[in-house]
Amino acid sequence: MRGTTATRLASGALAAFMIAGCATTIADSGKRVTPQERQVVLRRAQVWTKTAIPSMDVTRGPDGGFPPGAVVECEFKDEKYNGHSPKFGCEIAPKDVAKVRYGNDNGEIYAGVAATRLLWALGFGADSLYPVHVLCKGCPSMKDGVSAVGGHERFEVAAIERPFAGHKIDALDTQDGWGWPELDQVDEAAGGAPRAHRDALKLLAVLLQHTDSKPDQQRLICRSTGHSRDELVNCPDPFMLIHDVGLTFGHANWLNREGPGSVNFDLWSQTPIWKDREHCVGNLAGSHTGTLRYPVISEAGRAFLSGLLDQLTDQQLHDLFAVAMFDRKPNGGKAVDAWVAAFKQKRAEIAATTCPS
Repeated sequence: MRGTTATRLASGALAAFMIAGCATTIADSGKRVTPQERQVVLRRAQVWTKTAIPSMDVTRGPDGGFPPGAVVECEFKDEKYNGHSPKFGCEIAPKDVAKVRYGNDNGEIYAGVAATRLLWALGFGADSLYPVHVLCKGCPSMKDGVSAVGGHERFEVAAIERPFAGHKIDALDTQDGWGWPELDQVDEAAGGAPRAHRDALKLLAVLLQHTDSKPDQQRLICRSTGHSRDELVNCPDPFMLIHDVGLTFGHANWLNREGPGSVNFDLWSQTPIWKDREHCVGNLAGSHTGTLRYPVISEAGRAFLSGLLDQLTDQQLHDLFAVAMFDRKPNGGKAVDAWVAAFKQKRAEIAATTCPS
């Protein structure tokens, strides 16, 4: 009952913020920019902002969400979402329909919680994922749902997704999102992210084994101003982030299969960071939908990410895998301490390498 009460209070206090956040994911044709305008904005985009890494609370996660294990009550909404993993829409407050991922064996919940919090703590962008228990009013009978008092369906393993704050910048007649080769079009001379930041993001994707890197898994946004077409074209702070990191902490595979690709300790721990260490070729095979495959990492990018990773404390690493329940995930999970040790080994691989300039 304490979780339910706390959640009701939190959702009431944060309703306006949540509604504004959910609205950022909507882009209609009247607000789309031309491909040429998008290219100009993209050249000025950033991919990283400084955070106080050692003090980031990875158990609590980003502001604006729910405490781990909170009981969230909501009403089922028949929303259509991309992807194949189990999810549904649920209205927490008026006009606040959240995307709920669910399922005891849904690897994208476990991986998504850990990967988004790692990106957030280090200063890279990602949508937020909060591990909770969901009481859904009006939910049809679903796998892993259990009937509860009051006509609700209870989901013990679930996560509520909240979008990264900002307004999408989509172009007419082009696919939404961005492909990883477009990072090379960002121009530091035009005000965009330096190569060190962009290569660090690529190397972090290698560490995570981010297999499904198709364009709509990433998002170009404007972090400030409004969302009119003119405001998007003249955005002062464009930002590129990863939208979906549910297929991580496993091993990249051609068909984006969840079994090997999402929270598989044996495969992840045995996958080295480098395919070619001498030339700093990242060991990410990618997939048939992916746009990032065996990236070449600069010394500046390697050193930058290494410096960020080195600031993570042992307690933070333990909390990261504990809050994401990596020890409870069926078929691929492992004790939290084992995940921490594997992460530290990968961090050491990055730190011990010197890349060509």
